[in-house]
Amino acid sequence: MLAAAAMQVRIYHNPRCSKSRGACDLLAEKGIKPEVVEYLKQPPTKEELRALLTKLDMKPVDIVRHSEEIYRQEYAEKNLDDEAWLDALIAHPVLIERPIVVVGDKAVIGRPPEKILELL
Repeated sequence: MLAAAAMQVRIYHNPRCSKSRGACDLLAEKGIKPEVVEYLKQPPTKEELRALLTKLDMKPVDIVRHSEEIYRQEYAEKNLDDEAWLDALIAHPVLIERPIVVVGDKAVIGRPPEKILELL
């Protein structure tokens, strides 16, 4: 385990999400001050999203929030390839599962928030 002060942590955060807030609280309890990216205000680029997916070891479809209205309206019945899902996630960042916590070359989706302890 790395010392909390030496750890470079980034969290892709939505302040309206209880799981995302819980992840921030958990990091604070551990003495970690992450770089906070409010991804609805600062959406990731396609390249950033690709890098995140590599760190998560996931495909774009794996981080899609199926409960969002935009998903139900525009994507629920579609079978998209990775590039099309990346385009959808860029066009509608609300579809990106949250929170995503990154430490070095690894990342996890903090659902439940305790999942981020795997990185610490």
